[in-house]
Amino acid sequence: MTQPPGQQPPQGGFGAPQEPPHGVPQPPQGPPQTPPPAAPPQAPAAPPTPPPTQPGYGYPQQPGPYGQPQQQPGPYGQPQQPGPYGQQQPGPYGQQPGPYGQQQPGPYGQQPQAGYGFPPQQHPGAPVPPGPNGPGGGSPFKRKPALIIGAAVVALLVIGGGVYFATSGGDGDDDKPVAKKTEQVAKPSGSPSVDQGDGNGTGRKDDDLNSGRKDGEAKVLWLQKNDVDLPRNGATVYGPWIVGDTIVKGMYRTVSGYSVADGKQTWTLKLPADICSAPEQTTADGKIVIAIKNGTTDKADCSALQQIDLDTGKAGWKKEVKKSGLFDMMSDLSMAISGDTVTAGRTGTSNAYRVSDGKEVFGKRGGNCEPFAFAGGPKLIAAVNCRTDDIENPQQEIEELDPNTGTAKWTYKAARGWEVDKVYSVSPLIVSFTKGDSDDKKWTVVALRENGTLRSQLKSDKGDKFAPECGGGFSIFGQQLQDCTGVAADANTFYMSTADDSSGSARTNKVVAFDLNTGKTKWKANAPAEETMKPLGMEGGNVLLYVEGGYGKGGGIATLSPAGGSPKTVLKHPDSTSEIERSFYNPKIRYADGRSFIASGRVSASNDKEEMETKTMMAFGN
Repeated sequence: MTQPPGQQPPQGGFGAPQEPPHGVPQPPQGPPQTPPPAAPPQAPAAPPTPPPTQPGYGYPQQPGPYGQPQQQPGPYGQPQQPGPYGQQQPGPYGQQPGPYGQQQPGPYGQQPQAGYGFPPQQHPGAPVPPGPNGPGGGSPFKRKPALIIGAAVVALLVIGGGVYFATSGGDGDDDKPVAKKTEQVAKPSGSPSVDQGDGNGTGRKDDDLNSGRKDGEAKVLWLQKNDVDLPRNGATVYGPWIVGDTIVKGMYRTVSGYSVADGKQTWTLKLPADICSAPEQTTADGKIVIAIKNGTTDKADCSALQQIDLDTGKAGWKKEVKKSGLFDMMSDLSMAISGDTVTAGRTGTSNAYRVSDGKEVFGKRGGNCEPFAFAGGPKLIAAVNCRTDDIENPQQEIEELDPNTGTAKWTYKAARGWEVDKVYSVSPLIVSFTKGDSDDKKWTVVALRENGTLRSQLKSDKGDKFAPECGGGFSIFGQQLQDCTGVAADANTFYMSTADDSSGSARTNKVVAFDLNTGKTKWKANAPAEETMKPLGMEGGNVLLYVEGGYGKGGGIATLSPAGGSPKTVLKHPDSTSEIERSFYNPKIRYADGRSFIASGRVSASNDKEEMETKTMMAFGN
């Protein structure tokens, strides 16, 4: 097959797909090539040394030696205790009351009008991601699923042009940093204040919502409406996190806890400035660290860390992330929690702190390669960028870090030009990489072994289109690696939902299972008739699914056997409330202890009255 001039793949390597004209799928150019096995990664060594220049195409190279991360212990003062903060002040943006920015239209689950095709395959690779920069790009608009077409034994997939939906957190290489004077930033004047609530809250239980419920359908436990006065463009919703009997979400300058049983507000923590980033995870004892702006002007950085006990709503320590240089941009942070460590990643440098007391765990390495984004949970995974002499041909890596020290346990080096996009699973580790710009995007998904060597590269069947949905659409310099739905994994299988494969009210889709040892498709399972389904995670050894209903048809929660077959309904949402269920913008779905929760991912409205009537969260149960 023809390769781009001067770019011949190494013998037996992945090779590179022939890049087609803009947006035009090309016919097959020959059989896919099989990737050679990767050698075991090398243990990190000190001092750090720049990696050699890699060829533009081909199989990802072996990991190079890297130095130990440089710890910058402090000293730091004692955690500051929360104190009275007073009532929340009007928004800092100089807005007048109403009108607000228009709420983003469209019922939940609306698919793009056209898919992202890639040529019938010549090389190893996998399903293709949404967004101009993949699921990890950076445009502050509604995220829609990408439509990915596979070919027989697909390996490297190419997205055709015209891409412009929301993507979370690019690496910022295309943005020119602007120096900011810290003395121009308005500092918060005090600590957050906690309102323990009176038990009334905003969990509005409306008996009429269950008046049309049929036998076998779940009850609407409660429906919540917005109770926060927002700036004119609305606000992103962070969370929700479920801790014991409390479901917690953050928005604008407030973090609030609600009873999972009846939706009544149990506590509210008012913050001095806007929330600007938050991890997906909490610690085992229900603690979290979020980031808020360090002032209320448009010059404020996303650099103030605030620990919160989500059981009680009490604020713990707070700390300012110190800039490491003039071009340390902190418009947002890549936050993840693993064990007792929380990260604060961004382009060019990263820091990590102990959740329990705020002590710094690690900081800027000072070598050629620096972590810039993180995925947390049972392992701490870092996306690492290495300086090169060609900004258009980046060198990036994946590392597993010891969360207690920041030391890299192993390094997986991608081929030049490929950038870390999303981490679909931490254990087993499944990572998507992208290459190219929004007009001609290529995408591949790989599974790595416990020691960081290549386990497999996914290969989709001809005609399959995939639709992973990833949040974090307002990240620019602090890329969010997690927060994806439509994907799940167990020890040996990766599950991904396809995009709708029909139109109108009869749309439906499938879940495709991939063998992590071979990368090949194991089986496909059809959604119920006229419904779509997407994996949320694993539950009791089965794939946990959200089933989205159609017009006049409620959704629900179901499970799918790891051997395939038909989904089994766990919780059927009422048909009579399907219009409300579909009204949540960019929704986040949670399931715990027999209850399902749907929370809006962003809240905005056209005027003050409509803003306070906007439905923000809904719960179902038996």
